[in-house]
Amino acid sequence: MKRVPLVPTLVVGLAVAAMIALGLWQLLDRLPQKEAFLAQLRANPSKPAIAFPTIPDEQLLFRQSSVMCLEPLNQRLAGAGAAGYRLIVDCRTGAEGPGAIVQLGTTRDPGYRTRWTGGVVSGTIGHAPDSRSLIGSLFDHTPTRLMLVAREPVAGLAANAAPDPESVPNNHLSYAVQWFIFAGIAVVIYLVALRRRG
Repeated sequence: MKRVPLVPTLVVGLAVAAMIALGLWQLLDRLPQKEAFLAQLRANPSKPAIAFPTIPDEQLLFRQSSVMCLEPLNQRLAGAGAAGYRLIVDCRTGAEGPGAIVQLGTTRDPGYRTRWTGGVVSGTIGHAPDSRSLIGSLFDHTPTRLMLVAREPVAGLAANAAPDPESVPNNHLSYAVQWFIFAGIAVVIYLVALRRRG
């Protein structure tokens, strides 16, 4: 029987310990944080309406809000599943600042253009579409912009589906399980390698 190699065993041991630590972090730290955040989001629809925020803050998701669109700057269509397309408009809200993004309704016409000239939009705060790729979002930590999903659609459009707190994923338990599985697989592979070596 050959002696167990010290350096490879140390490397595998450190890797397994790191994977277990990541699993525990997801289970004991990130999961409770996400559950508390989701509880807050579920309570937001019943809270009093607020002015549309000028700075992105995910804690305000699903709050009722309103904004004055002084001038529509541009419009675009984004996918809306079975509803077809969402009409999204960038609005000027003052002389300075980032303005606001509003979702005015849905349509099945891929070439739809609105002649809406602006006004007060009331509805629910949701996430604006994010064009960053999954890999890009890992390196770009800019907060996702918020959008006001109109309660009443603009003439010619169908009503929006209200943003739903249940649409926010909570994957931390599955992440923890994955890290523990990875650690177990690494141990099994190394034990098999040691047995073949011996």
